[in-house]
Amino acid sequence: MRAEATVHPVVVLVAAAAGAGLLTWFAAGRSKRLGSATAGRRFSPRGRAVTASAAQRLNHASTMLAASVLFDSGLEHYRGQFFNRAMYTPIIVSSVTLAASLHGAGDTDPGSSRVRHGVQALAGLTGLIGFGFHAYNVGKREGGYSFQNLFYSAPIGAPMALTLAGILGVVAERVRDADPGEPRLAGLPAGRALAVATAGMLAGTTLEAGLLHFRGAFQNPAMFVPVTLPPLAAALLVRAAAKPEGASQVGAKWGMWAVSAMGIGGVAFHAYGVARMMGGWDNWRQNLIDGPPLPAPPSFSGVALGGLAALELIERGRFRF
Repeated sequence: MRAEATVHPVVVLVAAAAGAGLLTWFAAGRSKRLGSATAGRRFSPRGRAVTASAAQRLNHASTMLAASVLFDSGLEHYRGQFFNRAMYTPIIVSSVTLAASLHGAGDTDPGSSRVRHGVQALAGLTGLIGFGFHAYNVGKREGGYSFQNLFYSAPIGAPMALTLAGILGVVAERVRDADPGEPRLAGLPAGRALAVATAGMLAGTTLEAGLLHFRGAFQNPAMFVPVTLPPLAAALLVRAAAKPEGASQVGAKWGMWAVSAMGIGGVAFHAYGVARMMGGWDNWRQNLIDGPPLPAPPSFSGVALGGLAALELIERGRFRF
């Protein structure tokens, strides 16, 4: 005799992910500490406001990336029937990353959180390990690293979105603990270092989108936008990092907002792509899995929010007194 499960395994997975997220949320709120970087020194309220605002924007960026990974990996790994138990990992990790980022987005205090910091570091490491798994999956197929395998096997660059979410979350915690008068990352001015790093993130995200849109033969002219606009915005961001202090950053800001809007608009285009498949939305159970991934485009929006945080830090003056 074969006993049928009374609860679908996906329901159990969703409950586990939600529970892990709630635990992370409450734990993050109980681990506050003020960074030692500001001990014994006085800063203007405006200086603290700028670094706290930039940290919150970075948390918003991490939130969007974590949410994109959560739903995208959930759909893709469900399609793969979770044949490898490791396929449950990104769903759990992205859930706790999402909870930690949401908590940070609502936190106006200057001090960092050890739990949030640890969760974001875990997310970064998990994304790197996932990239290794996907790279191995592509390489072991007949023909190795061919376009055919890159198109139709595990998306090789997808796990890096979780790494980007972790990096932006870790940076948010570092900015909270930084000297509000002169925030620095790895010994470099925080705004300029983050701007260059975000430009690199945009380039990597563009490569992943370009590969999948090339698979689709760019059948819709709108499919060229994610491979042209983000590189242009990344170039404006690098140029902003090289400008002297006090220079206008309007061009780079418009570029980041345009990429952010593109990420949200991309969901609508992908929904249209699902509607064009056989059965359309009436056959949503099949078409959501096999059609254009709805959760993928917002990853551009998340990275663009990181760029806006970098510009906010670049534009700030010295507030110490």
